[in-house]
Amino acid sequence: MKNIKAVIFDFIGTLTNVRNYSLEDSKMKLYRSIVEAGFDVDAANFLDAYRKAHEKYRIIRYQHLKEVTNAVWISEALNLLGFKTVPEDPRIKTAVNIFFEDYLNSLELRPCVKKMLKEFSTKYKLGLVSNFTYAPVIYASLRKLGISQFFNAVLVSDDVGWRKPNIKIFEEALKRVGALAKETIYVGDSPEEDIKGAKMVGMRTVFIPSQFYSLENLQESSQKPDLITEDICTFRKQFYEKFIG
Repeated sequence: MKNIKAVIFDFIGTLTNVRNYSLEDSKMKLYRSIVEAGFDVDAANFLDAYRKAHEKYRIIRYQHLKEVTNAVWISEALNLLGFKTVPEDPRIKTAVNIFFEDYLNSLELRPCVKKMLKEFSTKYKLGLVSNFTYAPVIYASLRKLGISQFFNAVLVSDDVGWRKPNIKIFEEALKRVGALAKETIYVGDSPEEDIKGAKMVGMRTVFIPSQFYSLENLQESSQKPDLITEDICTFRKQFYEKFIG
């Protein structure tokens, strides 16, 4: 099993933790940005319209596995309130950036991640595949955390248009790292999005529990990864034992 040419990782949960983040605070910052941009609407009405638009596109995102960026449902929320906007409106882009400020600052590397990536990058092509509605957050986070230089390919659902576990995003990842599925190991924390999706294209898979998904979640999912590891710190040794021999 020494024919490994690439290792592809999930990002949030697998390589990073989210600490001290409040979604409600971010929504209020979004609302204040909208008001400051000149939209005269009270908080309760805007947040209700935002919720309705978000739920509408959540169905598309999770059932049809097509990504929809935040600007789309923010624009729709405003239109529901009688305004005429488009997602490309620069005021909406500014609001999206403000909305994600706290989230970006909440991301931190899990223990041993940087050391592992540095070592692996000298031996394998490395890729990253993330389900995220606003790609600039992922790119900025990789730079801020000091790990962007280790990846040969970074795919975000916002850019690709498809969400994991849709096989199209995994196929594109393999294409960009320049490896066949049988030559690639995929590492993730979501039984459905990561393990199921990667297995469907023929990659061998590694499950790492996170703050979002536990071993119990994996068992309930009926997914069978090739390797279950405790964390990134133990992953390195188990990787060589399991896949390199």
